[in-house]
Amino acid sequence: MTRADLPLVMRWRRTPDVRAWWGHAEAGVDEDDLANPHIAQWIVSYDGRPFAFIQDYDPHTWPGHHFGDLPSGSRGIDQFIGEPGMLGLGHGSAFIRAHADRLLKAGAPAIGTDPHPRNTRAIRAYEKARFVQGEVRQTAWSLSLLMYRRAGDVSKAVDSASSEQGRG
Repeated sequence: MTRADLPLVMRWRRTPDVRAWWGHAEAGVDEDDLANPHIAQWIVSYDGRPFAFIQDYDPHTWPGHHFGDLPSGSRGIDQFIGEPGMLGLGHGSAFIRAHADRLLKAGAPAIGTDPHPRNTRAIRAYEKARFVQGEVRQTAWSLSLLMYRRAGDVSKAVDSASSEQGRG
């Protein structure tokens, strides 16, 4: 993601579905985030068409962060689908799973994400992306359902799928 992408992200932040869970567009993704070496941000595209935003960050950078108890090297993730026509089609769980797979393969021992407990669409997408539910907690940002995916979960999922295919 570059500075040139900020107007697109801000337009997405003003859509009703994103604003419902991320708050007002004025708060959040900005040039300071782009310059922060502890945050990595991307625009997600499908068939060459941008439709979503995803970021990962080092939760240990912020004292008292609710994912601060994860092992060193872990990442927190945030994301949203900005194009309303792309909601409800399975794209969210697909790009979240792909991004989490890349982070885990690159050595992250765990990944945390924190949807609002009433954001059932997001929770279902995270579960499809192999995240498991933890506790509900009031964080510095909002009431959140803490969800996790750990490095061992990748091999377990692959082993389980292989075992299932072997049955016939």
